[in-house]
Amino acid sequence: MSETVVPHSFSDAAAALATAADQRRAVRIVGGGTKLGWGGATPPRALHLQMAHLSRVTIHEDGASATINAGTPLVRAQATFARSGMMLAADPQLGLGRAPAATIGGVVATADSGPLSHRHGPLRNQILGITVALSDGTIVRTGPRTDHVQDGLDIARLFTGSFGTLGAILAVDVRLRPFPGNTASTLGTAGSPEQLSAAAELIALRHPELEAFDYAWRGGRGGLLAQLTGDPVTGDTAEARAKLVAQTMRSCGLDEPVVRTDDAGLWARQRAGQRSAERALLRVHHRPQQLDSVLYAADAGAGTVVGRAALGIAYLTLDVPQIAQVRAALPDEAAAVALDLPAGARAAVRAWNVPEGPELELMRELKAQFDPAGICNPGVFVGSI
Repeated sequence: MSETVVPHSFSDAAAALATAADQRRAVRIVGGGTKLGWGGATPPRALHLQMAHLSRVTIHEDGASATINAGTPLVRAQATFARSGMMLAADPQLGLGRAPAATIGGVVATADSGPLSHRHGPLRNQILGITVALSDGTIVRTGPRTDHVQDGLDIARLFTGSFGTLGAILAVDVRLRPFPGNTASTLGTAGSPEQLSAAAELIALRHPELEAFDYAWRGGRGGLLAQLTGDPVTGDTAEARAKLVAQTMRSCGLDEPVVRTDDAGLWARQRAGQRSAERALLRVHHRPQQLDSVLYAADAGAGTVVGRAALGIAYLTLDVPQIAQVRAALPDEAAAVALDLPAGARAAVRAWNVPEGPELELMRELKAQFDPAGICNPGVFVGSI
């Protein structure tokens, strides 16, 4: 059974890493425990560094930025911001089922995201600074409230999506956005991958005002879903703007576009499609122009898909035996990471499909620079880093 250490301060976390490094003991950094199955496996007796007590939200005097300690559940941080009419523009699925336990540390470490990334960009765009603990026991802070620079490297960007393999995230400084208020969404259906892909490209071009822009696909048929807010300059309501998007969808040949002002459930289903409790789930990054090829690959593997229609991010849910076939059918440049997998299949499925080459070598060099002892989440990231 693995030993668990629960730090109550940043210095506690740094000291725990330093002790583990001296002992050459692997450490598994744990937040809400919602993504422990993502990536490769750490050694079975790794020390668990449980960050739950590092939970605090501080909104700064400017009202447009905040610091969130790593163990803070994102749902709690968002509730704090909402009381001030603000939000962090990050809306990933926060756990399987009904338990929204994902912490900000885990969300940043896995670069998880949701539909709001269409308008606001990836999670790294919302981060102003970061505080991390390294395996030598040092604490590094970067961002607007410190002049610290680590050899000219952008620490926040490096740690975002590193799956905890460079060190332990302790806190992040984030940019806040005004809460959008009322929204409306337009939904139109398509009967072929080419139709959906062409419509997605045109709608994104004609409607840069979209707050979110997603698609869903299953069994040769799918739909596009666009969300809008009101325009404070023109006074146009969210519903009026959504009706203009419906007109564009009709011009693309999409079937009977409808406008919904009670759209929260639609977007909750999109986020739910980014996780799978019983089947496999691949997160695929591809060029937006390759969307139709991704949908054909999903159909070939009897999979279902949700994704960001203009960003080239797809979440494919499928049966484990179909993973190799679907990966082979994806465009050559696409990267497909197996995130959720049934417990019995994890040892047999390669989580990452990044080949040997300069990109992987650079990642190994960064690992050696930040975690020379090799104790932080070993085996989890690309190339078993």
